[in-house]
Amino acid sequence: MIIQTEERYPLVTTPETVYQILLTALKREDAIDQTKEHFWVLLLNTRHRLIKFDLVCVGGLVSAVIHPREVFVRAILCSAASIIIAHNHPSNDPTPTPEDIALTRELQQAGRILRIEVTDHVIVAETEYVSLKRDNLM
Repeated sequence: MIIQTEERYPLVTTPETVYQILLTALKREDAIDQTKEHFWVLLLNTRHRLIKFDLVCVGGLVSAVIHPREVFVRAILCSAASIIIAHNHPSNDPTPTPEDIALTRELQQAGRILRIEVTDHVIVAETEYVSLKRDNLM
């Protein structure tokens, strides 16, 4: 068993950090079809350090079907204190849709019950991103 010290886990406190993590993953993973929507969850410990970054779902051109249990099972298994959700818009327009906002609120509600805070929802495009928290949409 390898025990990792906390310094190995990156601190994730800004949407810019989330965007950089996602861009790195998108560039590294040639297998990711950027014509489809991908939905990720970033699992954080109590000090806002990344425990794990996980792909939850791959959708179609304009949507991905996300269920709260698919997001929170990962958080529970990793003992995450909070999560950040993120997805790409294949259109390269990161403007949140009404469905994005509704999903965020649904996940926030589920998180409150489980006492796992949803701290942000970041939507990425090729050259820009939107943070629902920063834009007061959550």
